[in-house]
Amino acid sequence: MVVAIDGPAGVGKSTIAKMIARSCDFYYLNSGSFYRAYTYLHIQLGKDPMDFPSVLETAKQHVLTVGDGRICVGGEDVEDKLHTNEVDRYVAKISAYPPLREHVNEQLRRISKDLDVVVEGRDITTVVFPDAELKCYFDAKAEVRAERRFKQHPDGPSYETVLKEIKERDHIDRTKPVGALQVADGALYIDTSYLTMVQVCEKVLSAIFTLKAK
Repeated sequence: MVVAIDGPAGVGKSTIAKMIARSCDFYYLNSGSFYRAYTYLHIQLGKDPMDFPSVLETAKQHVLTVGDGRICVGGEDVEDKLHTNEVDRYVAKISAYPPLREHVNEQLRRISKDLDVVVEGRDITTVVFPDAELKCYFDAKAEVRAERRFKQHPDGPSYETVLKEIKERDHIDRTKPVGALQVADGALYIDTSYLTMVQVCEKVLSAIFTLKAK
C-alpha cells in the first residue's frame, strides 16, 4: 500500500508521516531528503550548486539508501548533515530542475517497490505515485508555518525573515515547470493550521483503516 502525502514547507508532513509509518509498520520515505542529500554531496565536492546538470551527474554517481527513515550514502548516515543553512540556500532551486526530479522519482519508485510505504514531498500524489491507494494534501497558513519554524529555532532568523523565506519557497514549489505543488484529484485535504500532529495523524489513520476494511 502507498500512502502519498504532499504539501508546502512547514505543515508537519515529516512528523506526521513518521507517526503514520510507525503506527502502521510502513516504510517511510521523504523525497525532500533525496534533494538535500544530492545538494549536500555536490557542495562537499566543492562544485557549483547552481550548475544543475553537474548536480545531476553527482546524483547519478551516488547510490542513496534509506534506513529507519534516514538517508545513507555508501552506508553512512548523513541525515543530520542535510539541514544546514548552506543546503537550505540551494535545495529549492536544485529540486526544481526537471531531469533531477525524474532521477529522484525513479529512486523513490525503486525503493518503494513491493513495500507498504508512507511517502511525503511536493509532487508525490500527482507525479510519483498518482495511483497511490491514499493521497493526502496537508496545508496551513503561511503565517502559522512561519511561527512554527521560528519557535523551533528561536536563535535563528527573525519571524519576518522566516515568513518571507516560506512565501518564496511556496512560490518556487507552485511554479515548477515539472512537479509543481498542487492538490491531486481525490486527495484527502487537511488544513493543519489549528490541529495538533496527533489530530492530523488520526484523520489519516482513519482513512487508511477504512481503505483496508474494504
